[in-house]
Amino acid sequence: MELRLEKFTKRFGDTTVIKDMDLTVGSGEMIALLGPSGCGKSTTLFAVCGIHKMNGGTLHFGDRDVTTVPAQERSVGVVFQNYALYPHMTVEQNIGFPLKIQKLGKAAIRKEVERLSELVQIGELLDRRPAQLSGGQQQRVALARAMIRKPDVLLLDEPLANLDAKLRLEMRSEIRRIQRETGITAILVTHDQVEAMSMCDRIALMKDGKIVQLDTPEQMYSNPRSQFVAGFLGNPPISFLPATAGAEVVLANGQSIARPRDLQASGDLILGIRPEHFGPQHGEGLQGEVIFVEPQGREELIDVRLDGGGDIRSILSAGAPIRQGDRVNWGVATDSILAFAPNGVRV
Repeated sequence: MELRLEKFTKRFGDTTVIKDMDLTVGSGEMIALLGPSGCGKSTTLFAVCGIHKMNGGTLHFGDRDVTTVPAQERSVGVVFQNYALYPHMTVEQNIGFPLKIQKLGKAAIRKEVERLSELVQIGELLDRRPAQLSGGQQQRVALARAMIRKPDVLLLDEPLANLDAKLRLEMRSEIRRIQRETGITAILVTHDQVEAMSMCDRIALMKDGKIVQLDTPEQMYSNPRSQFVAGFLGNPPISFLPATAGAEVVLANGQSIARPRDLQASGDLILGIRPEHFGPQHGEGLQGEVIFVEPQGREELIDVRLDGGGDIRSILSAGAPIRQGDRVNWGVATDSILAFAPNGVRV
């Protein structure tokens, strides 16, 4: 089921938080609304499910205009951050509750509960209550309950925020597996760029109530439209260095690197260099001192303070003979450098 927001506007009192937003989610696609707190991503989600009334624009599910349709009459399933399970009900009763409200027979409800519980892999937990479940199990129950009505759209509002790191990793792949197996159209709201990049077909990166870039995770990472986008995506994050471009590129600290072949601009710039594009594997060129080494299992993050000023990060395989205080002279993958104008726009 395709979902379309056209010229969506939302106001709270005299404050307009979103104005004239357009967004299309393809049938069977999973898209992330990603951005910092207060950017409007949850407001957009709540407008889609009907919790918030739209102050302008239209919302379509396929060919159906649902702009003014009450929330309970929209074919949406919602999984909230706190799961919102009924503590006095069993897992089976929680999952089947939406069908009970629709007054389906007990046998039909039982059949659907068994189908969904197997899909989310909690078939052995149907007699338990929420207090007897782990966070990951509670999330699976909430997911099954949201999907049991076979909604046109599945909405996920920060669904992994309350889980520990190991469970977040597990549930990222599980939610994606379920979404792909069912072919349901889904929107994920998150401030975690790793979740967005690993779970979704496309990302809508938001800032100040606007979508600043809508793209696949791969394209957004490699071809960001602005310094904000480049800085928001990437773990470990990108390093930014002021520079001036002429025949070569001279950093503000006086060191220089070769001019990227596709760089069209000259004058003052901000260079974006991702950690994988700076290191000894790229030859020599930038000199400085290692100020921090952070082991991360199979990799090590290394921060270098360049001579003359400016910090830049590298990522190397674990076991690299690098220690804090070492002097280094490392190169940059010049043609992988991202360049931005002083106002943050990609050049």
